[in-house]
Amino acid sequence: MPWLIGTGLVLVAGLVSGITPPEDSLTDAFPVRGSAHQEVTTRTLVARVVQSSFAERLSDERDEWDAEGNWLVIEVTASARQTELDAEIGLASLLMDGLVFHASERPPESLLRSPLRVGVDTTGQIAFELPESLRSGTAQLRLSADYFTPSLDDVIVIPIDLDAAERTATVELTAPKVGAP
Repeated sequence: MPWLIGTGLVLVAGLVSGITPPEDSLTDAFPVRGSAHQEVTTRTLVARVVQSSFAERLSDERDEWDAEGNWLVIEVTASARQTELDAEIGLASLLMDGLVFHASERPPESLLRSPLRVGVDTTGQIAFELPESLRSGTAQLRLSADYFTPSLDDVIVIPIDLDAAERTATVELTAPKVGAP
């Protein structure tokens, strides 16, 4: 009888440790999922993907900056949800094949960290510099108002079909514009 009780306790302990979530999940962000071209609303942001395209070269509208590489440029329309105080997309990342890529801070014209307004859309581009081998498949665009990876807060998650992204030699980055695209 003691052997049966001991075996039962070991099985129960294994089951409990197997279903216990990892420690990181206690502070993880809450994903708010949407689909491409659908408006997604979180506690602080409202955003929608307008278009995505791959380019071999980026330049700004004033021709003062350019860069070559494997660039994924995602055009996003965003607004603040409740307040304009510190309202911005502070962190934009792309999750692909288990790898996380943060939006480039190199382009001078970007929606990243641009001020957002309540109820008024701002449309701009966010550029990701990717390795040459990453040009197909699917990715998840993650947007957050926080500069660091949010903990115990929500984050916008939108799937991006990289196979459907437009292919072009050059994308000219424009300054974020207030108003719908």
